[in-house]
Amino acid sequence: MVGLEDIVAKVEKYHPNDDLEVIRRAYAFSAKEHRGQVRQSGEPYLNHPLAVAKILAEMKLDAACVSVGFLHDVVEDTLTPIEKIKEYFGNDIAQIVNGLTKISRFQFDSKEEQQAENFRKMFLAMVDDIRVVLVKLADRLHNMRTLQYLPAEKRLRIAQETMEIYAPIAHRLGMGKIRGELEDLAFSYLEPEAYQEIEKGIESKRKVKEEFLEEVKEIISQKLQEHEIPCTVESRIKRIYSVYQKIKRQKIPIEQVYDLMAVRIITGTVRDCYGTLGIIHNLWRPVPGRIKDFIAIPRPNMYQSLHTSVIGPQGQPFEVQIRTMEMHRIAEEGIAAHWKYKTGRGLDEKDDQRFLWLRHLVEWQQDMQDPSDFLSTLKIDLYPEEVYAFTPKGKVIILPRDATAVDFAYSIHTEVGHTCVGAKVNGRIVPLKSKLKNGDIVEIQTQVGHTPSRDWLSFVRTSRARNKIKHFINVSQRERSIEIGKKILEKEARKFKVNLKKLVEEGQLLKAAPEYGCTKLEDVYSALGFGKLSARVLLGKLVPQEELKEVPDERITKFTSAVKKVFGISSDATIQVKGINDLMVYRAKCCNPIRGEEIVGYITRGKGVAVHAKRCANVGNLLYEADRKIDVQWTGAGEDSYAVKLSISVDDRQGMLAEITSTISDIKTNIKNIEAQSFEDHQGMIHVTIEISDLKHLERAVNSIKKIKGVNEIAWQ
Repeated sequence: MVGLEDIVAKVEKYHPNDDLEVIRRAYAFSAKEHRGQVRQSGEPYLNHPLAVAKILAEMKLDAACVSVGFLHDVVEDTLTPIEKIKEYFGNDIAQIVNGLTKISRFQFDSKEEQQAENFRKMFLAMVDDIRVVLVKLADRLHNMRTLQYLPAEKRLRIAQETMEIYAPIAHRLGMGKIRGELEDLAFSYLEPEAYQEIEKGIESKRKVKEEFLEEVKEIISQKLQEHEIPCTVESRIKRIYSVYQKIKRQKIPIEQVYDLMAVRIITGTVRDCYGTLGIIHNLWRPVPGRIKDFIAIPRPNMYQSLHTSVIGPQGQPFEVQIRTMEMHRIAEEGIAAHWKYKTGRGLDEKDDQRFLWLRHLVEWQQDMQDPSDFLSTLKIDLYPEEVYAFTPKGKVIILPRDATAVDFAYSIHTEVGHTCVGAKVNGRIVPLKSKLKNGDIVEIQTQVGHTPSRDWLSFVRTSRARNKIKHFINVSQRERSIEIGKKILEKEARKFKVNLKKLVEEGQLLKAAPEYGCTKLEDVYSALGFGKLSARVLLGKLVPQEELKEVPDERITKFTSAVKKVFGISSDATIQVKGINDLMVYRAKCCNPIRGEEIVGYITRGKGVAVHAKRCANVGNLLYEADRKIDVQWTGAGEDSYAVKLSISVDDRQGMLAEITSTISDIKTNIKNIEAQSFEDHQGMIHVTIEISDLKHLERAVNSIKKIKGVNEIAWQ
């Protein structure tokens, strides 16, 4: 059981001048407001605020922040208004609590929209006071530690959100310790079998590896003592999720993970760090390409350290990290290690770079209305940067892995990106979609009057580049759609001899706009131009039916049939546009969505509504025109079957193919086609096309195949 006075003592140790009484008052207030409430585990709810406050105290945060640990759920989970928090604890604490309180008192169309709005609120609050997210991370950490008491579906949802949002936020703030625990806890629920397998592999060799590391530490300590370099030498075995990532990315066995074991050397000065690196390389042979200098070029979260991998005694590879004590504190605790509460909020100059990403995040999120677009872009933006490129003048540009010359151009300036026509990397002309590597010197070539290409959306990696390109295309496409929409409506009005000019001047057209989700005439014209709205239906709302004579036009019917025949399109009866049942709808061939999947509609020109699965790689590129997106839903009884191709990465061993076909047969699933390939290093790939009825059927098949020993990864389309 966490003790209140233990928490107070921790805060007093690092913040002796703080008002410690506010912590005791916050505890008493929380105990009163949460009285009678229990958690899913059956324990009193108060145990959760106590645990969160303890985590914050261990992060060496101030009394106000630790007090919020006690109060963070009061407004959301009780009838206490935020005004009462402000009255009892002041504006400073009340603002942090408000920034943490979810938006639950409004109606949202979906859980996704509510989740997006909650993140928007949190990020805006972070700009004012970073303590908002520090408390949120502590809250999420304790919830992950006690996740086992929740229902299975909720566990998976929270674990996924933790892996995609909260662990990357902790990384961006340099909080390596919390990030590592969040990732491991989330991984244990998302991939329990992989987690247990790696944990078992590490634990089976832990004793031997720890003995090896103790021997190495002793050698290093003696050698550095001889050179009069004061140091502390620590050791660690890599975290389970980090091992999994490396194995999956590089497709190697656990034995080939060079940094599975690591020695950390903490010295007094930067000069000692580089001196130590030379001594280590004289002791053991370094692994080529494994030396990284994050002191000269810190990571965006201000992480600094020297990394090298060496071949130690008995040919055993291990990693060595060398840093000063200050670097070590920042690596472990990030922004919490040196946060200064001079005025209770705001950033000092040293923190400026650390929060550059946050300012960009707040800038682009304000223009994003679509919640799924916001969340997907957020997840991309939160991933750690890994490529360090240079301008010809030597300025460092930090980009995500697989970033291209176009990403580089937009990171310099929006206009440089828009007018980009070519690029030179290390003096050589390269295609704009070329992926950049560490150390590349990039020179962007521009041309006045040039505009972005929609094709760039298929390869850019940064949210900044993607959003700037989307915005430019949206503006230009909207102008075109408004022009087309006007012509369509005018043509339809002439056909039925309707005085359109009079309808516009009298404001009748504008009055009908809200019914179709439009606020301005331009929105109505745009909807008509994109095909989201029928000109015939719109006129029917404005003019009495007796004045509109419906005359079937056989030429139009024949033309529509011809279009369907040419493009091989037939309207899919199992899917329809929400609220409209007469639009031609078909499943996109690139992703072949199946019943039960989340789907999204995209209005095509002359071919109806293409329906994509949300997982489809093309969705992000197609939906840059927000006006073309349309809500669709599954309908009907669900008796159709779907052909799905599974690509299964496996260990190349005898009997593997037979086991897979037998497993598929056991779950009453028909195999339409199967192919197998063998590669080097005893690896193989099996492509099997199966017939399934819906998403649950597919998940059952995939989960059954995953249980086969030697199955590494499964992708499907």
